[in-house]
Amino acid sequence: MVKKPANFFIKIARSGVVAAMYAALTLAVPSASFGLVQFRVAEALTILPVFDPAAIAGLTVGCAVSNTVGLAMGANIAGAFDILFGTLATFAAAWLTYWLRKIRFKGLPLLSTLPPVILNAVVVGLELTLALYGFSWRKFMLAAAYVGIGQFAACTVCGLVLYAALHRSGAYRHLFGG
Repeated sequence: MVKKPANFFIKIARSGVVAAMYAALTLAVPSASFGLVQFRVAEALTILPVFDPAAIAGLTVGCAVSNTVGLAMGANIAGAFDILFGTLATFAAAWLTYWLRKIRFKGLPLLSTLPPVILNAVVVGLELTLALYGFSWRKFMLAAAYVGIGQFAACTVCGLVLYAALHRSGAYRHLFGG
């Protein structure tokens, strides 16, 4: 069966909306989105691949745009490394989130929230350690812990609240065609 071309454009549009939301939420509060202690509100959106794989591209593009504009604004202290490696971490985390989507605990995709927490704690923690201090295990572990705590709050706590709201209201069906 050949898929309709309209499906392709709908997926592109959904990805674009996710990218725009991610970038807008990140850049609306740059002081909280970049740095050693961070809480990126946009990271709550990392739960969206559970509903639609098109969100993987949207999150990746949104992250690349956010990190690039953040660098241009002087807010992204991890610099060009974050544009490349932070974006790759977001892509990998989004793909893993999608892959884990069917594993549920009491109806919630709890495991799906963990890839962005773990990957960003390691990757962004390393970026920040190198940018701020030069490498040392102690400082890397501290940076990874700080980033991981912020990621847990945004991805797991806020992400599961977003998941529950979209799922219980049925809004995900209208947004993602599910």
